[in-house]
Amino acid sequence: MCEPMQSDLSAISSLLTRIAESLERIAPPPPPAPDFKAADGFLWHAAEDSRASGRLQPVPRINRIPLDLLKGIDHVRDILVENTRRFAEGHSANNVLLWGARGMGKSSLVKSAHAEMVAAGFPLKLIELHREDIESLPALMNLLRPAPFRFILFCDDLSFDAGENSYKSLKAVLDGGIEGRPDNVLFYATSNRRHLLPRDMMENERSTAINPHEAVEEKVSLSDRFGLWLGVHKCSQDDYLAMIDAYAAHFGLEYPNDQLHHEALEWSTTRGSRAGRVAWQFVNDLAGRLGKRIG
Repeated sequence: MCEPMQSDLSAISSLLTRIAESLERIAPPPPPAPDFKAADGFLWHAAEDSRASGRLQPVPRINRIPLDLLKGIDHVRDILVENTRRFAEGHSANNVLLWGARGMGKSSLVKSAHAEMVAAGFPLKLIELHREDIESLPALMNLLRPAPFRFILFCDDLSFDAGENSYKSLKAVLDGGIEGRPDNVLFYATSNRRHLLPRDMMENERSTAINPHEAVEEKVSLSDRFGLWLGVHKCSQDDYLAMIDAYAAHFGLEYPNDQLHHEALEWSTTRGSRAGRVAWQFVNDLAGRLGKRIG
């Protein structure tokens, strides 16, 4: 009776082996390792299927402007560039949250600081990911950890609304979890909100929680994971006109200075704001009227 049982077990084992080999043949091949030498910047595309890996898309030409054209944010600029330089040189550096007024060059500052490091010869890579892909950060970290480069992960306009839990994934990444954040990775984010959460969401947590302080603290603590908080505020009229002058000089736009300032202020009045983005839009309009193309 033992011989038939052994024969059956052998047949089952053989069948399972054939099934396993068949599954290996039809399984998709693993994604190729990213070629980090292909570009200085990449876009991260998270996989739609949680069982698959995301991919990094090289960006041949990063959309940015020279660092010295960013006016009115000199102090913040210097701190960010110094932090980025320390990281690029292999020293300790902090994750950074740039928060504050819209259109004042927060995202431009990150890209321009990275450009400064590349121009200085540092093999620093900039990887942009969308807020919606925050939950895929662990998979991205696994790709970057063994790479012989240093990386700044950049998330523009980061914020979280009621009912979202993806901020917990970001907290784990910033804290490092059990594995620890890779030594070759730093996280930079921009936001219009200092605590990344809308005020009404925080107030709602206070009013409905059993322990209001703990409920709010659990969410607000996300911003505490950033070692540097750099506030960018609305600019003065002088700073706004300095931006206009710098752009006009950089792009060789010859225009009477008094008229340039008058039209620039009129433009800002129609937009209801004085900011770097508004200055850029005015100069872009002016260039078009002068028959030139910038950017």
